[in-house]
Amino acid sequence: MRRRRVVVGVAAVLVVALLAVAAVVGVGWWRDSRRTDLARALDLAAPAERYSFTDWAGVRRALDVPDDAGTDARTLRRMLDDGYDADLTSASALEGSAELLRARYGWSPADLDWELLAQAEDGVLVVAALGEDTDVDDLADRLAGLGYERPGEDDGVWRGGEELVARISAQSGLTGSPVLQYVALDADAGVVRTSDSAAYLEAVLAGDLGAPEEVDDVVGAAGDALSAAVYTGRHACTALAMSQADEIDQASAEQLVEQAGGVSPVRAYAMAVRPARDLVVAMSFEDGERARRNADARAVLAAGPAPGQGGAFTDRFELGDVSADDGLVRLDLDPVDGASVFSDLSTGPVLFATC
Repeated sequence: MRRRRVVVGVAAVLVVALLAVAAVVGVGWWRDSRRTDLARALDLAAPAERYSFTDWAGVRRALDVPDDAGTDARTLRRMLDDGYDADLTSASALEGSAELLRARYGWSPADLDWELLAQAEDGVLVVAALGEDTDVDDLADRLAGLGYERPGEDDGVWRGGEELVARISAQSGLTGSPVLQYVALDADAGVVRTSDSAAYLEAVLAGDLGAPEEVDDVVGAAGDALSAAVYTGRHACTALAMSQADEIDQASAEQLVEQAGGVSPVRAYAMAVRPARDLVVAMSFEDGERARRNADARAVLAAGPAPGQGGAFTDRFELGDVSADDGLVRLDLDPVDGASVFSDLSTGPVLFATC
């Protein structure tokens, strides 16, 4: 009887342990299932100052692109033109090479899930998520046929170079991007990585992947995005600053910022086009008090003149809800008909984003 109680006790402990493991796995699965493609893309990129994201699967849905766009050059061209007109593709580093990619490389924006451009001080990286029907072995064979030097390992760097990409482009009569010079295939993650530098791409593969933690909050606020720009604070305070404007516009901006109550430097910044074609701007700050002050000031600035851009921001969008939650400020923007808000305001000077 005593031995039976021991066995039962051990079994109970094992059941509890298994339930605990299942709970941890379940929570992990639930959290991962709720992560956006933008967040997943950043996990697969290298640390950088600026990220530009395009959800090609979402763009195709938004534009009602048929499933055969991957093999139909005319449909691909129409998709690119319509995407440009809809202000959904300006973040892409591959848009200009899309037709060459389709014809020679075996993948393109017509069948990619998404694309992320990461720009760091020491290099440029493109990460592209391959569609589920893409055969990575076929892509490797295509690279070899194009003249790329096969790496020693399957996940190593395929070496092409400037002359090879120029030759492929000339032979095809199509445009090739410098970021296609060096390629790495990641079958496990289902992505292809490219760069204009073999040394940088090798360093990325050998290093730790993932975006800086400082952008986590603004990426979360961006949510599901068809197109997005994500900046570290240092880059945002340079790329979007009013210092890029001429002296007259700088003087006007200084006066407007003072009247609005002043602004603080941002820790991170994101602008995203949502599936409903509205936009969200997210800025993070050191603490909740700074966020509340900046929410008030930047709401005033976003509803007024746009020195350095011309006219007023109200010519481009209607300002919706503005909120401050802990250290995060969020502004909702509803573009006016025909306005290209994302492509116009993802680079500076942008008064309501200035530091």
